[in-house]
Amino acid sequence: MNLSTKMVAVIADVRSHKALEKIFKNYNPHVVFHAAAYKHVPLMEENPAQAIHTNIKGTKNLADLSCKYRVKKFVMVSTDKAVNPSNVMGASKRIAEKYVQSLFLKNQKENVEGGTKFITTRFGNVLGSNGSVVPLFTKQIAEGGPVTITHQDIIRYFMTIPEACQLVLEAGAMGNGGEIYIFDMGKPVRIIDLAKKMIKLAGFIPDKEIKIKIVGLRPGEKLYEELLNDTSKTLPTYHNKIMIAQEIQDEYENLHIDVEELIGIADFYDNDDIVAKMKKIVPEFKSMNSAFEVLDK
Repeated sequence: MNLSTKMVAVIADVRSHKALEKIFKNYNPHVVFHAAAYKHVPLMEENPAQAIHTNIKGTKNLADLSCKYRVKKFVMVSTDKAVNPSNVMGASKRIAEKYVQSLFLKNQKENVEGGTKFITTRFGNVLGSNGSVVPLFTKQIAEGGPVTITHQDIIRYFMTIPEACQLVLEAGAMGNGGEIYIFDMGKPVRIIDLAKKMIKLAGFIPDKEIKIKIVGLRPGEKLYEELLNDTSKTLPTYHNKIMIAQEIQDEYENLHIDVEELIGIADFYDNDDIVAKMKKIVPEFKSMNSAFEVLDK
């Protein structure tokens, strides 16, 4: 392993085009891995403008600058919550996916020489990541309980941080542009089973020494996550854990106008206006357990 690689840490806000452009000018990156996002479902349900400014405008800033500065590859980290989204967070990531795909198609149509190859990776929950359920359960057990879960039947897909990083790098290496890669996440885990197992591993008896409390689904939350749209098909790759999702692709011209309008609407912080526009851009976005369900009627 070569440890002589020079690392430079730079702090910047993806929402600031000016700050990002300075970095692109100074360092002229060949590859961009875009993982900056607000990912917590209930928080974004309450703050849709922030989801737009970071998850959509932030992605647009990075993607546009990657084209301008001839970045070779742009790898976007997305989420299974972007599939048939039931919440603002998932819908914001779906719009970001659509934008980078449309930008790649535009470059192809215009025969842009050395155009940036935009690649998206889509996967579920990462064990031990910030805000994930395992550190929360560990804390709740250490405090003597209760361990809180939102629903008896809720299931989630999980992978470890090293697995997720490895697959993002693999997908980035194999991508030719325009693909949405989905990862084989294995079998889904029932969250109540995970809670019981963690309580036992800590040396306690579930529901006796440490209680499990069902607190109800949070705004925007689904019982299960999907990795594919209903209309999608998948294509295999040479890697048995990575497949390509075949999604309907949008023309850049119309989508670009919609995204600009959405960013403009977000500046006024009217939640209903913001979410109504998101639902126009992503027709399959149907709110669940949320105040925004009225917009679907």
